[in-house]
Amino acid sequence: MQAVLRLGAIYIPVDPLTPPERFAAIARESGALALCAPDDLSARVPSPLRDRLACVDLDAAPVPNALPTAPVNTRVEPDDLAYILYTSGSTGTPKGVCVSHRSALAFIDWAVAELAPGPQDRFANHSGLSFDLSVLDLYAAFTVGAAVCPIHAEFAYAPERLVEFLHRERISVWYSVPSVLILMLRDGGLLDRPAPETLRALLFAGEPFPIGYVRALAAWSDARLLNLYGPTETNVCTYHEVRPADLARDLPVPIGRPCSGDRVWARRPDGSEAEPGEEGELVVSGPTVFAGYWGRQPQEGPYATGDRVKVRPDGSFDYLGRHDDMVKIRGHRIELGDVVAALNSHPGVAEAAVVAVGEGLDRNLAAFVIRSQGSSFGNVALRRHLADRLAPHMIPGDIRFVDQLPHNDRGKLDLAALQIPLHGAQKVQG
Repeated sequence: MQAVLRLGAIYIPVDPLTPPERFAAIARESGALALCAPDDLSARVPSPLRDRLACVDLDAAPVPNALPTAPVNTRVEPDDLAYILYTSGSTGTPKGVCVSHRSALAFIDWAVAELAPGPQDRFANHSGLSFDLSVLDLYAAFTVGAAVCPIHAEFAYAPERLVEFLHRERISVWYSVPSVLILMLRDGGLLDRPAPETLRALLFAGEPFPIGYVRALAAWSDARLLNLYGPTETNVCTYHEVRPADLARDLPVPIGRPCSGDRVWARRPDGSEAEPGEEGELVVSGPTVFAGYWGRQPQEGPYATGDRVKVRPDGSFDYLGRHDDMVKIRGHRIELGDVVAALNSHPGVAEAAVVAVGEGLDRNLAAFVIRSQGSSFGNVALRRHLADRLAPHMIPGDIRFVDQLPHNDRGKLDLAALQIPLHGAQKVQG
């Protein structure tokens, strides 16, 4: 990643578990020229596409005498793109969020100033490189010469191993989605041992954090607790440091006030700015706002996040939910339309709908499917179809076959009606 940036090029991190068909769509749309991966991963890329890409085997050590003797001298401008993060798209096609050097650096500069890390610090890297949380882990550490301690994907959700990792690696800055910390608290024995003496900051983002678990963390460690907020399009644009007053109220931690040099406000339906006590859609302008979606018009002006917030008396914000069909599952952004499109691409599906159910670690997707007349496929066949098209976290945990879907009096699909009687539809196994 650093080599690509030094060359003045753009990198596109892709989760190794991304299905080949979805990877190919990302590579084609972005016009990728090279694939940097171990050979075993490169082999899973469809051959016509793999033959077009320059493949760099990351397991092969470079020959010392083949290394360049002079540094690469490429001029990079602040508004040049640094990386593209592909997220779920509402039409079934992933969207490429384009981030410039200026935008990434605005956030990193703020994080370094706020956390004041040094060479002695050790950052845990729980998030995959295709997830925007990893930007802080990597580049804040690189900026000051701190260490980055990657967490292997095999035990990323193994609570006891995560707790052991925290102690063994003497982590000083931890950043993850709340679901991971809840897993460590609930099933990993986090509270059974004193907090590591090195730990000085616990950061969380990506989903609401129930206040009961936050209280438990505050009682366990005197490390700073910071709630960071921002969609991929802005990385982090607000933050809130947990205070005793937050622990006294039975509400989620606020998403706080602007950071990274951004201006953030809540917009009423008429376009005016909401006052304290009022609700509105969160809008962001400033240096961290992305350059636009790859292949589309550049982003100009403020970015409307689609998130509903309430303005607190001090001008900071409480998060209320979404305006649209985008949901978060363990911090991963999922457009429900993306999953519906994958379901509808099965030749035996006549109609499908998807809803998110549950909270926190138990939050998952439920799909309701009407088979085409004469079709008799089952749950397993449909899951195999989805596995070829969707990342694992996007595949519904619950797939139910039904005879009809509820619609409201205007003829539109009634998603709220689907969420209430989930037990009423027969779940087909196998």
